[in-house]
Amino acid sequence: MSLFRTKSVEQSIAETDEPEHRLNKSLSALDLTIFGVGVIVGAGIFVYTGTVAAQNSGPAISLSFVIAGLACALAALCYAEFASTLPVAGSAYTFSYATFGEFVAWLIGWDLVLEFTVGGAALASSFSGYLQSLLEGTPFEVPAALGSSTDGVVNLPAVVIAVIVTLVLARGIKLASIVNQVVTAIKLVVVALVIVMGVSYVKVANWTPFVPESRSVPAGDASFWSSPLVTSLFGLEPAVYGWAGVMAGAAVVFFAFLGFDVVATVAEETKDPQRDVPRGILASLAIVTALYVMVSLVITGMQNYADIDPDDSAPLATAFEVVGQDWVSTLIGVGATIGLTVVTMTLVMGQTRVGFAMARDGLLPGWLAKVHPEYRTPSRITLLCGTGVALLAGFVDFATLGHLVSIGTLFAFVLVAVGVMILRRTRPDLDRGFRVPAVNLLAPLSVLLSVYLMLNLVGETWVRFLAWMVLGVVVYFAYSRRNSRLGQRLAADTAPTQAPTA
Repeated sequence: MSLFRTKSVEQSIAETDEPEHRLNKSLSALDLTIFGVGVIVGAGIFVYTGTVAAQNSGPAISLSFVIAGLACALAALCYAEFASTLPVAGSAYTFSYATFGEFVAWLIGWDLVLEFTVGGAALASSFSGYLQSLLEGTPFEVPAALGSSTDGVVNLPAVVIAVIVTLVLARGIKLASIVNQVVTAIKLVVVALVIVMGVSYVKVANWTPFVPESRSVPAGDASFWSSPLVTSLFGLEPAVYGWAGVMAGAAVVFFAFLGFDVVATVAEETKDPQRDVPRGILASLAIVTALYVMVSLVITGMQNYADIDPDDSAPLATAFEVVGQDWVSTLIGVGATIGLTVVTMTLVMGQTRVGFAMARDGLLPGWLAKVHPEYRTPSRITLLCGTGVALLAGFVDFATLGHLVSIGTLFAFVLVAVGVMILRRTRPDLDRGFRVPAVNLLAPLSVLLSVYLMLNLVGETWVRFLAWMVLGVVVYFAYSRRNSRLGQRLAADTAPTQAPTA
C-alpha cells in the first residue's frame, strides 16, 4: 500500500513556504499567457507544417491541427482546475501525488522528464536547422561535421543554444519572462507576415482534394516499427492520407501544442495562481490554435502538398522561395531562429520545475531542490537539466525526439483528466479557482481522444516510451521509494515509542 500513499493538498502547499525551497512569486496572467504562446509557437508550426502535409494529411493538415487542438483544449480545462486548486510546482506530477499516490506520481514525473527534456532538445535541434539555413553560403556557414549528429559528428548550434538558455533560467524567472516577451513578439510578427503575405499567393486548386485519397503504404514501409500502433493492433492495412492520415497527422502535430502545460509548472511562482493560471493556459491555447490553422491553410495553398519536401527543416521559408519572395523567406528564417530559442528555454524551465518538485519530495536527490540564495531559482536542477538537453540536442535527430515528446505528453494528459475526476470525489471541500464544466463528460472525452492519438503513433515510438518507463520503475524501487520524504514521515508517525530506561 505504500506505493499508493498520497500527499495531501494542504501538505503540498505548506512545503512551498520552506525557506530553502521557497520560489519567487513574480508572474502575472499576462506573463503566463505570453509564456504559453511563446513556447507553443515553435517547431510545430515552423517545421511540422510541411512534414505532416507531405507525409500524412495533405491540405487537411489544418484539420489535424484542429483535432490536436481539441485534445489539448480538453486537457487544458483539467490542467486549469488542478493548477488553481493545487498551485505548486510540478504540474501533472504534483497533481498525481494528491490523487493516485506516490508510485503513479513518480511515473508521471518520470514521463514529464521525457516530455520536457526531450522536447527542449528537439527545439534546440530545430533552431539549429533554421540557423544553418540562414548561414548557408556565407563565411559563417556551419561545417557539416558540426551541423548534424546524423551526417556529421555533433549538432553544435543546438548544444550552444541549450547552454545559453540554461544560464538565463538559472539567473531568474523574471529575466526569463522578459526575454520571452521580447522574442515572442518577434515570433508573432513573423507568423502574421506568413499569413498576410502568403494569402495573395494561395491557389485554391492546391486545396483540391482537401483530404487526399487514402493510399496503401509500400510493403517495405509497412513494418510494426514504422506503422501507427492502431494498424498493428487491429490488423488494419497501413495507409497514408485519407482520414487515417488526418488522424495520424494529428498525433504528430500534437507536438506543435507542446508547452501549454508548462504554464501549470510555474503556478508556484505566480502572484495569484487561482485566477491567473487558468487564464494563462486557456488564453495561450486559443490564440495558438487559430494561428496554426491559418498558417497551415496558407502554406498548403501556396504550394501543392505533393511538392513539399518532407525532409525540409524550414518549410515556411521554402514556400516563399518557391513564389520568388526571397526577402520574406529570409525574414521567416531570422524570426524562426530567434523564436525557437524561447521555446527551448521554456521547455527546459518546465523540466526544472518538475525535477525541483520531485527532489523536494525526496524522489530525486534532495540537494537538487536547493534554491539559489540570491536569484531564488532552482539553479542546481536547472544546470543538470540544461546539460541533459544539450547532450540530447547534440547527438539525437529531431524526428526521433519529436515523436517521443508527443507520446509522453498524451500520457500525462490521460492521468490529469482521470485525476480531476478522482479529486472531485475525494476532496469536494477544496477551494477551486476554476472548475471543469460538465467534468463527467469532458474529462472522459479527453482521456479517449488522448489515447486514440497515442495509438496513432508508430510502434518504434511506443517501444522507446515503454523502455523509458521500465527504467523509471527500476529507479523508483532502487532509490526513490526508500528516500521519499512522505514515506519517511509516515514511518516516523507509526514507529512504536520506546519506553524510557530506568
